[in-house]
Amino acid sequence: MMSSRVMRPAFAAARRTAPRTAIRTYAAPAGADTKPPVPLFGVDGTYANALYTAAAKQNVLDPTSKAIASLFQILKSDPKLQTIIAAPTLSDSDKSQIVAELEKHTGGVDKTGTVKNFLSALAENNRLGLLEGVCEKFGTLMSAAKGEVELTVTSASKLDDKLLKRLEAAIAKSEYSQGKKLKTVTHVNPDILGGLVVEIGERTIDLSVSSKISKMNKMLTDTV
Repeated sequence: MMSSRVMRPAFAAARRTAPRTAIRTYAAPAGADTKPPVPLFGVDGTYANALYTAAAKQNVLDPTSKAIASLFQILKSDPKLQTIIAAPTLSDSDKSQIVAELEKHTGGVDKTGTVKNFLSALAENNRLGLLEGVCEKFGTLMSAAKGEVELTVTSASKLDDKLLKRLEAAIAKSEYSQGKKLKTVTHVNPDILGGLVVEIGERTIDLSVSSKISKMNKMLTDTV
């Protein structure tokens, strides 16, 4: 797993004090108007916007999207990696090694170095721990740019493919899709106990068991 290759610098960093925060910011090259298609919030949203703008100005949105998607999959499949790259005690040398290793997992599509420069900016500003969130929000920007609407389905356990396709078909025919192509993202969260939580655009449909229990508890409390 990738975490094993970046574990050594992280362990070494654990024995040192945290370095001062780097001050370089991620600057996109000048060019035409490349405003992100939808507003994003939070620090990870700010970085996702910056990456989108830089990639758009260099006309490399598609390869950048592929590289970011590859990194997102690596982070999701290797939980230890998130802990390692978020360590506050990483030295400059550690960060350089981690950025180099992450760059190897971009699928070889980062020909302009846009993603590498972006990763370096995150590292220098002690923001590598935001990478997973940035990747996810960059995906949101790309979906919006392509006229897609993101459908997020959270379940207590992995959904059967047939059930997921039925759910997608039903939502695609409903007013919630707004006639747009769906981009489905699934999450597993045992805390919801059962049922589903469906998010599409800015709407949330909570059909989880935990939500029903919460409503029942509130009803019982209100009647006492």
